[in-house]
Amino acid sequence: MFGRIAHRYDLLNRVLSLGRDVSWRRVVAKRVAAARPDLVLDVCTGTGDLALAIGDGLVVGTDFCMPMLDLAKRKIADRERQLPLCAADALKLPVADASVDVVTVAFGVRNFSDLGAGLAELARALRPGGVLLVLEFSSPRGPFAPILGWWARNVPPRIGRVLSGDSEAYSYLPASVSTFPDRAEMRRSLTAAGLDQVCARALTGGVVTLYEGVRRQTGGC
Repeated sequence: MFGRIAHRYDLLNRVLSLGRDVSWRRVVAKRVAAARPDLVLDVCTGTGDLALAIGDGLVVGTDFCMPMLDLAKRKIADRERQLPLCAADALKLPVADASVDVVTVAFGVRNFSDLGAGLAELARALRPGGVLLVLEFSSPRGPFAPILGWWARNVPPRIGRVLSGDSEAYSYLPASVSTFPDRAEMRRSLTAAGLDQVCARALTGGVVTLYEGVRRQTGGC
């Protein structure tokens, strides 16, 4: 499904988020910078937008959708950037235990076939004290929640169908958000995966949430 819409993925991200997706990734990139890592693993990197926002010489991007990685490769070359990519399943990453300082995932964990196993795998890759940052869609809250919720349920399928020609993909988006764990449950899942200091930061009225956790110093995952 993601391979079918890869050629319109970036355009639809800008349109459906009204351009806010760029600022959401900047928030993650700033948090990565604050951690001062030597190595970042960007899982479900897609077309590479978050990895590019994080910076050269610091991040490796992984995804198992080859058409997305092909577009990321072209984007990186066009911008004359240096950013290695590899094809990888997020539930079985080709990295050693405790080998990276920060793991990032933007809009990917919602698509894991097994959320618990996927989060545990992300934590496994982190060194003790390393940081996991997960940016994911969530249920809006606050005074604008009804409007934002209506938009999320109704607009993506219609615009996505027109711009991508794929009705299934952008019907999947609101359906997957509605069945994804709420913030409290997601925090519990991150703790169960072996992370401490777990927190959730709502962005744009809660349409998106940035989850953060630190791998435990002892005891493993």
